Amino acid sequence: MEVRVRYAPSPTGFQHIGGVRTALFNYLFAKANGGKFILRIEDTDRTRYDSEYEKNLFDTLDWLRIDWDEGGQKGGNYGPYTQSERTELYKKYAQQLVDAGQAYYCFCDSERLERIRKIQTMNNMPPGYDRACRDLSPEEIKENLDKGIPYVIRLKIPLEGVTKFHDSVIGDVEWKNEDINPDPVLLKSDGFPTYHLANIVDDHLMNITHVMRAQEWLPSTPMHVIMYNAFGWQPPQFCHLPMVMGNDGQKLSKRHGAASCNDFRNKGYLSEAIVNYVALLGCSYEEGKELYTLDELGARFDTAHLNKAPAVFDYKKLDWFNGQYIRSKTDAELFELTWGFIVNAGIFGTPPAMQSIFLDETSLTANEEQRAKLMKAMPLIRERIHLLSEAPDMVRFLFVDPPLAPLEDFIPKKLNAETVKTILEIAKSIIPQLEGLSEEAGFELFKPEGERLQVKMGDFMTPIRVAVTGSRISPPLVGSIQILGYDKAIHRIDTVLEKYF
Repeated sequence: MEVRVRYAPSPTGFQHIGGVRTALFNYLFAKANGGKFILRIEDTDRTRYDSEYEKNLFDTLDWLRIDWDEGGQKGGNYGPYTQSERTELYKKYAQQLVDAGQAYYCFCDSERLERIRKIQTMNNMPPGYDRACRDLSPEEIKENLDKGIPYVIRLKIPLEGVTKFHDSVIGDVEWKNEDINPDPVLLKSDGFPTYHLANIVDDHLMNITHVMRAQEWLPSTPMHVIMYNAFGWQPPQFCHLPMVMGNDGQKLSKRHGAASCNDFRNKGYLSEAIVNYVALLGCSYEEGKELYTLDELGARFDTAHLNKAPAVFDYKKLDWFNGQYIRSKTDAELFELTWGFIVNAGIFGTPPAMQSIFLDETSLTANEEQRAKLMKAMPLIRERIHLLSEAPDMVRFLFVDPPLAPLEDFIPKKLNAETVKTILEIAKSIIPQLEGLSEEAGFELFKPEGERLQVKMGDFMTPIRVAVTGSRISPPLVGSIQILGYDKAIHRIDTVLEKYF
């Protein structure tokens, strides 16, 4: 039997990290088992649907290089893969359940349903439909239909007994039918299906063999199993993935930091780092190894290695992964990755009109001077940044004179103004000698002067660094001065001396 899994998001918001994890695990499971990964658009919630969200789905998967075998523009033998184009199918199968006595017409209007909700709330009763239309006679049903009274179709949940199923992560699950949402709507009055009907019909007709989704869907699964049984269909194998939580034990959300994939991309995370880290959330692969390519993950993924416990999203750990991937890039690759962030930071004047919401995309190309300087800077910033978005602040001083820092920034705690003035005067004489020297060799020129003044080298270099770059945090100083130019570096030091000393 060919393994067939699917990612079936609703385009009612931007793709978030939890959805990305679900898509990734389905993709990896398909790769590990030589199966197919299907992309299906569940767009039946028309009140919240937006084409922008659907576009974002494809953009996100493309950025992460999570490719699919069927769906979208690729099509396939089980299309259409967009639910709004399959509404006649859902009507057919909903009616099939009614004819088989497994579902029924419900003519209750919204006012009556609201009254029921209020009564239940006032009396501390469990919420849910009271099944008023479940046992209407054929004559009553025909009379209502003939009058054109709007209706929905509801599933008949068994009134007694239990529903059982097996989950690859959780194990055997048993659910009392009396605890299941009573008689949920399958087909809405506008002719559109609810998620539950469309999901089951599509999974069956598309031969989905394994359903991998977040554990938040676990309470819906008994209802889905009942529906499969009502149709006389074999349910797929269920696999409910461990939740992704913030460090406060609550479900990951925007209050913990970036949550949508757009946020992570615009903060300067690499797609490889996102994929690598997210693949480890709730799953293990190989002892002692943390860095994996997408192909390596696909070869090693196994549901037996999924954890039952929730996974905690650690932003510091993700930053570490991102730093590792940044350091693996060549100068040319890192230039291409940081260029959009640098341009959109306004370093070269007003940034061009954004063609996309992503800061790493720009229509502006580097001129010869800009590219030459930045290519020289790439080896210097590679070890200093964890996010691509940090690059602009690291290179800005190469193109724009930084604002004059306050006097206290130039004076380390153990030094005084007079010593700092001496250090800056010494630096002016040493800077022209840095031509062609490595960072280490250039540093050695400053070292004897620091020893002579009995000043630690970190303190000795601080006023020079602030004068040249405008900040105490910068790329390696010798290399920075060489790229900036010796005359410019000395001019900036002179400006500081004239202003403060």
